[in-house]
This record gives sequence, structure tokens and C-alpha cells, in this order.
Amino acid sequence: MARWWRSATNNLRTVVVWSQTPPSSSSAGYHTIQAIPREISGSRVSSKDRAQGRIPAVVLSQHLIQKGTPNTSQSMSRKHLVTTERKQIQAILKSVQLPFFCSTTFPLQIRAGSGSSHLLESGTVLPIKIHRDEESGKILNLVFVWAEEGSELKVDVPVIFKGEDVCPGLKKGGHLNWIRTSLKYLCPAEHIPPKIEVDVSNLDIGDRVFMRDVEVHPSLKLLSKNENMPICNIVATKLENPEPASL
Repeated sequence: MARWWRSATNNLRTVVVWSQTPPSSSSAGYHTIQAIPREISGSRVSSKDRAQGRIPAVVLSQHLIQKGTPNTSQSMSRKHLVTTERKQIQAILKSVQLPFFCSTTFPLQIRAGSGSSHLLESGTVLPIKIHRDEESGKILNLVFVWAEEGSELKVDVPVIFKGEDVCPGLKKGGHLNWIRTSLKYLCPAEHIPPKIEVDVSNLDIGDRVFMRDVEVHPSLKLLSKNENMPICNIVATKLENPEPASL
């Protein structure tokens, strides 16, 4: 068994911001994914790669994942079957955290072989799928897409909430109801936000935050037919055993 991980309130002023923290120069180098080519695919070959501490992966052109887009010789030439080092991917996941992995771009270098200085191709990629074993949790496969500057990609950006410790509605015993855990945007590759932070510090019971309230980079386009859908709201908590009214 295996699974794929995908990749205005009521008269209140709620700050909803996007977050894009560029990596430092040291972490940028550490997060450069190193890969080597694999000429053939298949379960036996993949099992052998995993036994050697490597993760089978594929790097695709955007044209190969967009429905209705004809495949060109250029898009096919940028499709690469590769393997990555499991230890490096695990270290990156520990640093970046799994929910934000598929909304974070990384430098990728494809070298002729393990430890080789011969660089076959390099560029920026966005992880779009992580295939894990359901029982062990081990990563079985990875899927990346080229994310070069000037290109646009559809990205599910995770939503996180902050300010819960001072939220008036929660202090009154209310409950923060998470309606959406991510929002899908069409993003320029150079402006993909790893996450969107929603500040609930001013919300009272009954207040909501809507998709339209999210302030993101102006180049991002929300891929939703109804931007008036709520992201979260504060709901009253029902008393399980209410005290009887005094006579």
C-alpha cells in the first residue's frame, strides 16, 4: 500500500499575509538537490535504487503536466528520469517541513554519476508529488516540475493560522474552524509562496476570513470560482452538559 502527498471579517481588519522567506546563501547550497540519471524505469530497478539509499524521481516540463497542452520536442527533452539521495531529501524535509515541501522551489543539479563533477543539466524545480509507503512512511518516488524564472505554475499553497493565543473568540471558549487548509494559485515561478499566514488575533465568535481577504503578491492569481468562500471562522462551542436554569 502506498499513498501520494500532494503537494474582511465582520467589520474587522484582519491581517492576512503571504510568506516568502528566501533561503540564506548557506542553506541555499545545502538545499541544492543532487541527482543522477537513470536510463530505465520499472519496479525492479526502482527497488534496487532504494536499496542503495536513493529515491527514484522524475523531472517534468510544465507542458507534460498541463492537460490539453501539446507535447513538443523541447518539453520532452526536459523530462529526466533521475535518482536522488534519500539522506539529502530527508534532511530537506526536516528543514522545510512536509506541508511546505510542495510549495517551495529548489535548485537541482543533474550530474553524470554519484560524486561526478560533470554537470548534465541544472535549474530550479518545484516538487509536485511525494509517493510514500503507507505502512513504513518511506519515500518511494518523487515528481518535480521545472520552475524557471518567467514561467507560471499552479500551486496549492498551505494555509497556516497565527494569533490564536490572543484571539478574543477563542478566549471566550470558541473554536477555530479550519475550512481550507490550502489555496490554489497560478504563480510566477519566482514568486511562489511556501505558505500563507492568516492572522486570527482579532477574530471574535462568528467572525470569518474569506479568500478575498488574503493579500498576496500582485502577480499571483487565485484559482477559485468563488473568492467569497471562507477560509476559517470562529464558532461557539456547545456545552455538552449545560447547567439547569435556576427556578
